[in-house]
Amino acid sequence: MTVYMVERELKGIAMEDLAAAQKAAIETGKKMTADGRNVRYIRSTFAPDDGRCMCLFEADSDAAVKKLNDDAGIPYVKVVRAMDLTP
Repeated sequence: MTVYMVERELKGIAMEDLAAAQKAAIETGKKMTADGRNVRYIRSTFAPDDGRCMCLFEADSDAAVKKLNDDAGIPYVKVVRAMDLTP
């Protein structure tokens, strides 16, 4: 599977809402995978001063990542293929 990065603009979001969005991404990914569409939330990095949030997902396609975010009701600016360089 390929790693995709989702860019978000979440200036002013409350931490409770950010946590709820993360939970929604995880749960929606599990449901989609159970339904035969492989997509998994990996992690997020949030910069509270400017509201930027970058989330990594593993999926068969960018369309699956977009569907996950749309179904979970989480706003995003764009979805791009990425390389996870975590050691």
